[in-house]
Amino acid sequence: MAALTVLALAVVAFFAYQANAAPDRPGAGGKPDPTPVEEIVPDKPSETDGADDENPALPPDSGDGVRVVYSLSAQRLWLVAEAPDGLGEEVLHTYPAHRSTVDPEPGAYQVTRRDEAIPGSDGVPIQHVVVFHSDDEGIVFGFSAAVDGSLPDPSAQARTGGIRQSPEDSPQLWEFAEVGTPVIVVP
Repeated sequence: MAALTVLALAVVAFFAYQANAAPDRPGAGGKPDPTPVEEIVPDKPSETDGADDENPALPPDSGDGVRVVYSLSAQRLWLVAEAPDGLGEEVLHTYPAHRSTVDPEPGAYQVTRRDEAIPGSDGVPIQHVVVFHSDDEGIVFGFSAAVDGSLPDPSAQARTGGIRQSPEDSPQLWEFAEVGTPVIVVP
């Protein structure tokens, strides 16, 4: 009798494993599916002042409505959406970003181009490229993640405007920032 119970449990475990690894199951094959914007869980602020070290408060005078906010001094991004109740806004996600050799001027921009994967201006393969500005000198400013997780060298001789994110954070911006999404750069 015990042998039949063990056999039955083994069969159930095998079928559960097969169902979990099925190719039509989201995330099968070890590749995470992109997180749709409506499924991004907002970062939780601290209970004291609405911000903490991991989730600092949205900078003042950073616009309103749906937008990406990039702070030059904090080297950080915020993804801001309308609150679910339609009253106000909420920060969906905030995380560090790493500058290259040239910073964009503070101001209001919008996403002009997106590329799934391309070579970066520093020669490193990058993914989740979200471009928001090209200046008069032809320097292109945008957010991306190096496929190998490397960061730009701000002391390099080449003048580049790539703002790098971690490969863990870049899918959230990629899903959030469509062409036309406002990007606000603050000092």
